Amino acid sequence: MTSRAWALLTFLAFLWGGSFLFVGVAVREWPPLAIVLARVGLAACALWAVVAALRLPVRRDAAALRAHLGMGVLNNVVPFTLIVWAQFSLPVGAAAILNATTPFWAVLLTHLALAERATPARLAGIAIGFSGVVAMVGVDPLAAPWPAVAAMLGGTLSYALAGLWGRRFRALGIPPLLAACGQVSVASLLLLPFVALGPLPPWPSPGTAAALVGLALLSTALAYQVYFRVLELAGPVNLLLVTLIIPGFAALMGWAVLGEALGWPHALGMGLIALGLAVMDGRPFGRVRRSCGAKG
Repeated sequence: MTSRAWALLTFLAFLWGGSFLFVGVAVREWPPLAIVLARVGLAACALWAVVAALRLPVRRDAAALRAHLGMGVLNNVVPFTLIVWAQFSLPVGAAAILNATTPFWAVLLTHLALAERATPARLAGIAIGFSGVVAMVGVDPLAAPWPAVAAMLGGTLSYALAGLWGRRFRALGIPPLLAACGQVSVASLLLLPFVALGPLPPWPSPGTAAALVGLALLSTALAYQVYFRVLELAGPVNLLLVTLIIPGFAALMGWAVLGEALGWPHALGMGLIALGLAVMDGRPFGRVRRSCGAKG
């Protein structure tokens, strides 16, 4: 990837690392669907304001609507709901570490759906990465929060599917701002009936209100504009490497704001996931070999 793509990827990791912190604050008062609706609804309002200010033309043809619908479901409704629910049982850092399994799903899906053959290195990387998940949650299935872990893995699978689906925006000529605006708008419309039919959440405290606003404006409205730009520059598999960088930001924010601590199983799990991604990518080992060859 180019240096510009890496810079945008790191900035995206910072924005999405903050989302785990914001959710960690909001789940203390609000139920999952209400949090997700507030996230996508406020983001949609902000993005439509920008679209209107810039007077951008909005496509309403069937192909564009299908693209927005699929992205809204795969990249917002399903993963946001599963991940928010999981954070009732998982600390911020642990949830972010599990989120780093997204690239492994991407490799499997590109192998199955796009006929891009998974190399032995990529398969080995997948095995190493998922061993990191096991190391993090522990070997005792009764002690581990497996329902929350399963929800996180379901959310990361949905993110990987969204990465493949999102490639059609470039083919359709839909710019990042409109792609982000369309998907959060669709997600808001889909979630609204479910939240309206249930018990209304309580009026948020100042801390929860600030977390919801940050989640919507920073970790969603701004983040998805960066997301689609990186998708254009680097492709879906490289884009999902952002999940490797997120845990560092999330763990630091969780420690600084919520007083959370991560133990050695989390460090081991993160290390194995990082090793798995390095094996899949191959470039870090190639650089080491070239460096050693140059010195020899």
